[in-house]
Amino acid sequence: MGKYGFHLPPCEAAVFRGTLGPMLDYKFIKDNLDAVKQNIINRNMKADADRVVALYDRRSNLVTELQNLQQKRNANAQAMKGKLSPEERQALIEEGKKLKDAIAAMEAELQKTEEDLETEARRIPNMAHPAAPIGKEDKDNLEIKRVGEPTRFDFPPKDHVQLGQELDIIDFDTATKVSGTKFYYLKNEGVFLELGLIRYALDILQQKGFTPFITPDIAKEEILEGIGFNPRGSESNVYTLEGEGTCLVGTAEITLGGYYSGTILPKEKLPLRMAGLSHCFRREAGAAGQFSKGLYRVHQFTKVEMFIYCLPEESDRMHEELRSIEEEIFAGLEIPFRVVDTCTGDLGAPAYRKWDLEAWMPGRNGGEWGEITSTSNCTDYQARRLNIKYKDDDGKNKYVHMLNGTAIAISRAIIAILENFQEADGSVRIPRRLVPYCGFDRITKK
Repeated sequence: MGKYGFHLPPCEAAVFRGTLGPMLDYKFIKDNLDAVKQNIINRNMKADADRVVALYDRRSNLVTELQNLQQKRNANAQAMKGKLSPEERQALIEEGKKLKDAIAAMEAELQKTEEDLETEARRIPNMAHPAAPIGKEDKDNLEIKRVGEPTRFDFPPKDHVQLGQELDIIDFDTATKVSGTKFYYLKNEGVFLELGLIRYALDILQQKGFTPFITPDIAKEEILEGIGFNPRGSESNVYTLEGEGTCLVGTAEITLGGYYSGTILPKEKLPLRMAGLSHCFRREAGAAGQFSKGLYRVHQFTKVEMFIYCLPEESDRMHEELRSIEEEIFAGLEIPFRVVDTCTGDLGAPAYRKWDLEAWMPGRNGGEWGEITSTSNCTDYQARRLNIKYKDDDGKNKYVHMLNGTAIAISRAIIAILENFQEADGSVRIPRRLVPYCGFDRITKK
């Protein structure tokens, strides 16, 4: 029995050919069809597991039929080497032509079936953790922990948009003129606040054994697809570079996850802990309204991302480690937050389980919780697509488990700091842990 609550097949060894494989094992889907279909329903996604199984069976039959035809062709070629009458030779030649045509037709059908199978299988999400709350959207997430209490003021608090403009550290209007809506300039102390948050997070991660990276801001489409992002279409959140086959990354999860694509990792090197600093670009299509104002949903921001490659038996423990680091980072900033267990409909296709940290944001609709980090255990879902394995003690190559977590998304951390640390005179205090990184303890009106 696997941790999903039903039988898990052994990982299949595969040769990396530079193409993407299935997100879930085909045999696993067939052997656990009812559970896979229920998981699709629980995640509120559209996928046809029955069609995947039908295509999988058809592919298996075609492979067998093709092998039979190839054996007949080989026998025909062998027979041609013997002593034959002209009539016998002509008959073998005719049979050889028919076999050649049949094999070509069978190979074309097999290729089309494999393409259809991969397309359908790609729509099937990862299995969800048995304890993940069943629900359709974020309101169904389950609060499991709270650190600190919502900040109270003896004056009417302002939101971060007003604070940023009055303190002359954020400029939305000029960014809209220059770049369009949902962009912003950071100015004055805002610049050092961002740089201070980056170094604060990286210092914590380096102490915990994470290797720091500054990653590219562009990745190939096949890497995005392997991680589980849709690089094209009206529902895509990705900026595609036309004619290049590449995209602007929405997170360093993409570039860190693609780092070892097509690689067999030494078992003794696992777990691998990586910390990636990158810009993040998101179209945020349809994101509008009160909950998306200001810095909360923007087209470009800076983020420090955590990423782990590990053995399958380690991934639950690694997931707890990532969450504890996120909690340490924001507890150190003295920002009130809560931890939620993300419901099945809000998980995203690759995640087996996901924790979110939500900070108290006094300027959000009069005071509400807003997401600041998330961490996901994606088990072997991404590793199968990107063909990332390790050599086990039995000599077999098996898929690693891959996990990601936000150390700090700078724009949302700035929201939480400005709104929770504001004073009656309009100034904003800097959290004590950040003062050495920023070089000042307060932002005041110019």
